[in-house]
Amino acid sequence: MGKVIAIANQKGGVGKTTTAVNLAASMAATKRKVLLIDLDPQGNATMGSGVDKYELPATAYELLIDEKPLDQVVVKQTSGGYHLVAANSDVTAAEVRLMDVFARELRLRNALKNWRNSYDYIFIDCPPSLNMLTVNAMAAADSVLVPMQCEYYALEGLTALMDTIRQLASVVNADLKIEGILRTMYDPRNRLATDVSEQLKQHFGDKVYRTVIPRNVRLAEAPSFGSPVMYYDKSSTGAKAYLALAGELLRRADHKPAAGVSGATAES
Repeated sequence: MGKVIAIANQKGGVGKTTTAVNLAASMAATKRKVLLIDLDPQGNATMGSGVDKYELPATAYELLIDEKPLDQVVVKQTSGGYHLVAANSDVTAAEVRLMDVFARELRLRNALKNWRNSYDYIFIDCPPSLNMLTVNAMAAADSVLVPMQCEYYALEGLTALMDTIRQLASVVNADLKIEGILRTMYDPRNRLATDVSEQLKQHFGDKVYRTVIPRNVRLAEAPSFGSPVMYYDKSSTGAKAYLALAGELLRRADHKPAAGVSGATAES
């Protein structure tokens, strides 16, 4: 059965969508069957996958509200080699409509129930807020991957996010776990970044991935070309870092869920 990982952080601008697109592409490059679900009405993961969000026959709206089967909603041709449930502004309406439907927090879990065996990994790109779309992602997921910058306010917000995840677990998904914490936009020359990084490792131990995602201009440029960075510039440090992250996830899965292992890392 495929593993479902929600990629979430209530703080915007931390590399959440960048991580969703590039991790999905990196996993697909290892010959895993991958589905990326874009639950953010901005549709950035959709555009970053080479799919025009303005020309979509169906989106996450139809999956959640109209309860269309996944195979009638999924986009199978993306620039990253994975399948995609796309998003655009219609998904904002889905958030509103969900408030009036039965078992509203379980719509995504139920939609994926008969399709998990079709994929090795399902990644969910969550909105940068705690709303009914995020609650659906948490209810459907096995675990949560948290991208964060190594800054003081990000560290403070991480504690609040962990509390939120624990509360959601107690209400909608008792099996929900923290998959890992990913340090993004990392600059080892920045003293604050290294200090916060050390605090993260002290507090969260092996939940912190050894792989770090550096600040990299190619990572910033790739979405404007509708491509994951590994297909935009495979030699870039950003591409290598996300491939290393995929490898780390796979090694952890081979041992036990969310366990720390030794191995290749992009950290320097």
